[in-house]
Amino acid sequence: MVAINRPDGFSYRAPGWLPGGHLQTIWPALLARRAAAPIAYRRERWDTPDGDFVDVDWLDEGAAQSGTPVPAPRPLLVLFHGLEGSSRSHYAQAFADWARSRGVAFAVPHFRGCSGAINRAPRAYHCGDWAEVGWLLLRFHAHQQAAGGGPLVAAGVSLGGNALLRWAGEVGGDAARCVQAVAAVCAPLDMAAGGHAIGRGFNRQVYTRLFLRTMKAKAQAKLAQHPGLFDAARLAAARDLYAFDDLFTAPLHGFAGVEDYWARGSAKPQLANVRVPALALNARNDPFVPADSLPRPGEVGRHVTLWQPAQGGHVGFCQGPPPGHVHWLPAAVGGWLLAQAGACA
Repeated sequence: MVAINRPDGFSYRAPGWLPGGHLQTIWPALLARRAAAPIAYRRERWDTPDGDFVDVDWLDEGAAQSGTPVPAPRPLLVLFHGLEGSSRSHYAQAFADWARSRGVAFAVPHFRGCSGAINRAPRAYHCGDWAEVGWLLLRFHAHQQAAGGGPLVAAGVSLGGNALLRWAGEVGGDAARCVQAVAAVCAPLDMAAGGHAIGRGFNRQVYTRLFLRTMKAKAQAKLAQHPGLFDAARLAAARDLYAFDDLFTAPLHGFAGVEDYWARGSAKPQLANVRVPALALNARNDPFVPADSLPRPGEVGRHVTLWQPAQGGHVGFCQGPPPGHVHWLPAAVGGWLLAQAGACA
């Protein structure tokens, strides 16, 4: 086990009835309790500078429960979802429930094409989409300034976590002008290692098929929207994320191919440049992210906290008796973020 700079007051141990990285990944996503009460969102559509749009789901304040007194001015937690995720993903609902119980404002910006509506532009989204993350965070920062100047913190899950840390490393000291702290949960910070891992064995048969089912459907819709955008026959033949990214993701976003995309999109080489408090939480039994690919202390700057518990799976971290719950993750990560921001946790 490697536990580096573990945040005070938090530790994770998987329940005995849920052994192994695969079960700790699949069970929480499908069966564990997510929220004490249903989560309601209010949607806004933001026009992008390139003539497209993104949909942002805000935690519905009308559905807020009484709990911890609301800090003034209120903190805002922004959550960037993972590959093919949304505000309805199990982890997003868990974070929303935690924010609601703490009186913290909460929003999930959807990467293009992930809100249930196909976006207008030929492009979609990708693991190194740091410019899009930066534009969104500037919008959220402006919102916070208009609302009284409360702290802004951001978390990213899996692909969203890589993109968030990629942004923090790219902009360096300028990140602090926008956010007080960032966190990445189970992010594949070395995209090549993660990409190859998900294409092998059980991962290929289960997770790859699950992701490609929706990714290929969206790509087909994009091709109908923009005829000639890519080779339809190659899309039909794609059986793993390597082939899909080489055909679709990489060329549509300015990369020479999948290897170029995975190399330039990875946040790991940028972690030494991060100048804002940042947490990178990765379970060492994550089926998607090989433990030997995780960053070590000498590979990151002093602003980056590495937390690498032995168990947890991929965005799992289930606790409690069956069916379990996923409340630990937002409490640990959200609490760390607000502590860095000097807000009431």
